[in-house]
Amino acid sequence: MSLSVDITHQFDDFRLSVKFEAGPGVTAVFGHSGSGKTTLINAIAGLLCPDEGRIQVNGRTLFDRPSGIHLAPHKRRIGYVFQDARLFPHLNVVQNLRYGQRFHKRTSLAMDDVVQMLGIEALLQRRPGALSGGEKQRVAIGRALLSAPELLLLDEPLAALDSARKDEILPYLERLRDHAGLPILYVSHSVSEVARLANTLVLLERGQMRRSGPVSALLSDPEVAPLIGLRETGAVLSARVHHHHDDGLTELRSSGGALLLPRISAPVGSDLRVRIHAHEVMLSRERPAEISALNVLPVTVQLLRMGDGPGALVRLSCGDDHLLARITRRSAHALDLQPGTRCFAIIKSVSVAQGDVGAAG
Repeated sequence: MSLSVDITHQFDDFRLSVKFEAGPGVTAVFGHSGSGKTTLINAIAGLLCPDEGRIQVNGRTLFDRPSGIHLAPHKRRIGYVFQDARLFPHLNVVQNLRYGQRFHKRTSLAMDDVVQMLGIEALLQRRPGALSGGEKQRVAIGRALLSAPELLLLDEPLAALDSARKDEILPYLERLRDHAGLPILYVSHSVSEVARLANTLVLLERGQMRRSGPVSALLSDPEVAPLIGLRETGAVLSARVHHHHDDGLTELRSSGGALLLPRISAPVGSDLRVRIHAHEVMLSRERPAEISALNVLPVTVQLLRMGDGPGALVRLSCGDDHLLARITRRSAHALDLQPGTRCFAIIKSVSVAQGDVGAAG
């Protein structure tokens, strides 16, 4: 299952120009406010007719300017979930879900499967006014799935939620990514959501697509940091839960070595992805001893990017994965860092937030 987008559209003072391919799983469209994220998915949904280009889902053409194809929104078989869930207030949850089925009698997902996937069994007889923000979004996603879409669009579904509600819904979005079996386009300005959920990343800036590719590769690329923001820059490691220790720490095994993090509520053997902020990574030419930080990983410098100010970003190979370290130019010179330099990355266990650890997918 695939999505292919190649469109341009000119507004009075803004030009959208985007070209990318996306497969199964989650493709995140990331950009700051005004970058064109919502304009892009409105074009895919059929709510905007671009000036030029082509949009295809699973080889079916939804829009093609040279041939004049522009399918109406209701003929595109696309599920669209907005920031606000937009449930019908006079219907209970199960009635809202059944409304989705009205648009397509045959669906590969049964009602019971969707209800279980999204964990809304206990909500079926409630009306939207009695639901939390996270519960409303789960119901909205379920309604979209039951319309048998070939593509699911999620427009910043967590933007209106507080951190507690975001933590509540993220595991269900991971389950959706892994079991829905269709491409999902996920619009967000949250790097932590992108790192946790997405397989592919599309970066927008002022209407232009700057980069696209695998999430793990882009988030560890120093050249991408200005588009994301230095405070949010960080890489994603793949790891597996190895052991839960009695002192409240969970031991993970990655290709680069062992990691000890505060207790993770995942069973032994679970595959995870762990986002590590660049500013939380220290470097040493020698293996440090008698320090409080528990995680010391052998790494090799791949790339240095000196900033305009006092900072520098260092891309490091760590087994089969990558880390990113944000240090000062002075430190980079003092350590004589250059491509090929072997050193050690030091990461405090408590520097990795629970929200930065998720199922691998």
